[in-house]
Amino acid sequence: MAKIAFFELEDWEKDYIKEHLKGYELVFAEKRLQLENADQFRDVDVLAVFIYSLVNNSLLEKLPNVKLVTTMSTGFDHIDLDACRKKNIIACNVPAYGDNTVAEHAMALLLAISRRLFESIERAKKGDFSLDGLRGFDLKGKTIGIMGTGKIGRHMAHFAEAFGMRVIAFDKFPNDALAKECGFTYVPLEQLFAESDVISLHLPQTPDTVHIINKENVRKIKKGCVLINTARGSLVDTEAVLLGLKEGIFSACGLDVLEEECAVREEKELVLETFEHTCDLKKMLETHMLLLRPNVLITPHNAFNSSEALVRILDTTIENINAFFAGVPKNKIT
Repeated sequence: MAKIAFFELEDWEKDYIKEHLKGYELVFAEKRLQLENADQFRDVDVLAVFIYSLVNNSLLEKLPNVKLVTTMSTGFDHIDLDACRKKNIIACNVPAYGDNTVAEHAMALLLAISRRLFESIERAKKGDFSLDGLRGFDLKGKTIGIMGTGKIGRHMAHFAEAFGMRVIAFDKFPNDALAKECGFTYVPLEQLFAESDVISLHLPQTPDTVHIINKENVRKIKKGCVLINTARGSLVDTEAVLLGLKEGIFSACGLDVLEEECAVREEKELVLETFEHTCDLKKMLETHMLLLRPNVLITPHNAFNSSEALVRILDTTIENINAFFAGVPKNKIT
């Protein structure tokens, strides 16, 4: 019977795996996998880890039986792929788990802004049912500029289309088939800035996308635009957001991510007790200024955090393990 060791799990995840992964000997470690505790797992055939377990050559030398490393994350920079290849170890990941989840949160932020939901609810709680200052706006007929048309941006395009919005998009790698399917048009970034009533960010963090909205180009954005960011805080210079709000470039912002979240590599980190925040003080102060603005809605990097999305991580990990032992590995990164 193959032996599988899981690391960095919550109690409910252990229960789920026990129920849905049969026919193997399962081991659940309280701590992350590291050189200091590796000897305890010398007879393990499969490692199921998260991003805090550094799987490198030195560690694998202590685990001679390992045939599969499956990470319960999308990112895999904590796994030495060359070392795995040299030892004929298959490595797998979870390529996606919250595509619709994050897009739904982005649309929720936009709806909360367009219909003044937060202010309306807070006023009603106080017994005040006046409508002064609560007039919203329709999404139908508005232009939304979607920056990034990957798996999450694809869902956002579908949602926007369903609301009767005109969709334009910017992407370094245009997907013409998707554009035809959703009825949107790819445009240069400056055109997207100039025409969008709403900008929704769905780009990955790369050297090219850091501060893609900045103090130099923010004034090219259409006056009164609504900014939605559920991707990465680093895509937008916080100073540019403050400038845009001050000058009326942004009429409102819905932000699930903030620039000082510099240490976040994988969303699931945020629900773990072991996650350590490392923040820039200047960015923290700028964020505090954003928090004080009534036309800025901020949620605590919660867009990914649905029960279904977290279960999808476990389901994909279970599929990776079963597929490997069936001789047809899935989601390979080696």
